[in-house]
Amino acid sequence: MVTFAPVRTAIKPAVPQTFVELGIPEPLVLDLVVRRMMVEGASSLTGLSRSLRLSIPIVDMVFKHMRQQQLVEVKGMHGNDYNFILSAAGKQLASERMQVSQYAGACPVSLKDYHAAVKAQTAKVNVDRQSLRAAFSDLIISDEMLDQLGPAIISQNSIFVYGPTGNGKTSLAERMLRVYRDAILIPYAVEVDNQVISLFDPVVHQPVDFDDTGMDPRWVVCKRPCIIVGGELVPSMLELRLDDSSGIYAAPLQMKATNGILIIDDFGRQLMSPRDLLNRWIVPLDRRVDYLTLRYGVKFQIPFETLVVFSTNLDPADLADEAFLRRIHNKILVDACDASAFDQIFARVVKARQIEPESDSAEYLRKLCLADGRNELRACYPGDICTILSSIGRYERRPPVMTKPELERATRLYFAKTQAVSPL
Repeated sequence: MVTFAPVRTAIKPAVPQTFVELGIPEPLVLDLVVRRMMVEGASSLTGLSRSLRLSIPIVDMVFKHMRQQQLVEVKGMHGNDYNFILSAAGKQLASERMQVSQYAGACPVSLKDYHAAVKAQTAKVNVDRQSLRAAFSDLIISDEMLDQLGPAIISQNSIFVYGPTGNGKTSLAERMLRVYRDAILIPYAVEVDNQVISLFDPVVHQPVDFDDTGMDPRWVVCKRPCIIVGGELVPSMLELRLDDSSGIYAAPLQMKATNGILIIDDFGRQLMSPRDLLNRWIVPLDRRVDYLTLRYGVKFQIPFETLVVFSTNLDPADLADEAFLRRIHNKILVDACDASAFDQIFARVVKARQIEPESDSAEYLRKLCLADGRNELRACYPGDICTILSSIGRYERRPPVMTKPELERATRLYFAKTQAVSPL
């Protein structure tokens, strides 16, 4: 497998030194500082700068304002830095602001700056068959399939991957991320109408080493994200979610996947109907903008620069009408594999699992997989059968073996038999 290490970013915002450059309302910054001081107890300019991802000059301006308002008490100096705590009035203010929101993390970026960053980081992919072959090197994939994937990925328009189950649709979608050679900047949070939307998620965003000297620390340099969501998808996951206890909004899935890939796996088997999902995304897919709403009704626009991949084993015609399918420009059929591809997959799997096959094991497994009325080979069969062989070996406290009887035993476990219905 070939991986591409992120080596550059499209933007590198400078560290804001004034409130104008920061782009965030001054009262919100004051709220962040008092809440952070409430959390920390004893604070310093350097400590607040590090915790809130703000420059020393901005923290110093807030500190001086708080000192004038008798919201802080200075307890001493450490070098050129102040050590201070909240005064009684400061604690009262912090308690009041905690009732509104408990967010005390990195200072958010403005919605305007977020828009500009997303647009500047729109993926520009330059691939050909050779580079795609390298990116998908751990899969057995035909030139014909590569020649469909290449233009689809270059277009950065949505992709509909469909076909029988077990042939690698999700594996293909996941590996599309490998074509990106750059890194992107993701803000810890975004400010909208004095509300904080938490965006950076360490579960889905992977930070990378980067020389961030002189860069606004409110942004995290990350790999382009890839989020996979399956049958658990519900409508609320596509909207802002307000945590009533903390007063913090959580960004929806598509916002977290911005400038990356969002894979809707097993499309058509979600708790929400395909029609509801497609109706929700007709405008974003068509115009590359999405609309979110704060709890009290304020609606705002965010860029929808996300490669959405729908993966399904259902008939596309049963999932969406012509109007929606027209908006998905790229439709790729991942069909059952032929004997040659099956044997290549088999050879890779047994080598990786360190299972010694007999000379005709691949051919015999093909026959077993096509027995009992089954009429197609699937790419998942070799790996699944080898997993069962390994389990049998562990059960019998011996290494796995691949003989004809063992393959028959494994396939009996793997394939369900149709039971005859007894007459009444």
